[in-house]
Amino acid sequence: MPNRISTRKSKTSRLRKVTRLIGKLILWFFAITIFWVIALRFINPPVTFLMIQRGVEGKIEGKGWKLEKEWIQFEDLSDNLKKATIAGEDVNFLKHWGFDFKAMENAFEKNQSGKRKIGGSTISQQTAKNVFLWPGRSYVRKAFEAYFTALIELLWGKKRILEVYLNVIETGDGIYGAEAASQKYYNKSASSMSKGQAALLVAVLPNPRRWSPARPTAYIYRKQRLILRNMRRLGKLPF
Repeated sequence: MPNRISTRKSKTSRLRKVTRLIGKLILWFFAITIFWVIALRFINPPVTFLMIQRGVEGKIEGKGWKLEKEWIQFEDLSDNLKKATIAGEDVNFLKHWGFDFKAMENAFEKNQSGKRKIGGSTISQQTAKNVFLWPGRSYVRKAFEAYFTALIELLWGKKRILEVYLNVIETGDGIYGAEAASQKYYNKSASSMSKGQAALLVAVLPNPRRWSPARPTAYIYRKQRLILRNMRRLGKLPF
């Protein structure tokens, strides 16, 4: 009988230790990730996991390490580009809190029909994914994406989210951000991008290594016209 009591106490003690350890790990996770998000509210992300992956892939394929990027402040970005990005990537960006469930539902239905695959991720979700997470697809990664999306919506705000998005998004083979893209394709700064140029750049963002503003296809031109139409509907931006 005493041995059974001793064994039971030992199991209870181990369970408490494991529970305390898990609790500490959870607290450390929240503390580290919240600090990380707050830090990047004021510090521009120097590199993303996607940039590193693409660079490694280039080295393996014998192409060399290619990474062209140049940060440009939000105030210096063309208003045409800001509007085109919202019009083409996330028309409800200024209204939602990180997730556009209607857009997700529409994307799911269209993808189920077997037509051209489209994404339902918001600008906030794409920013969270690009800055804080590794490339890939899994339920675990999606859970982390939702968590970081909620954090940046809460701690960054729309202006900072759009600024970071436009500076880290992949815009070509080894090209990242609006400024590097504008210099590459238009030989000018992203601060002076026209409506047509901005809409054309945004039109290729779903797959910038397949499409290019320098060689637009008929499909890309159709997307550009749709983005320009949505830009007119958006009106004046609040920032």
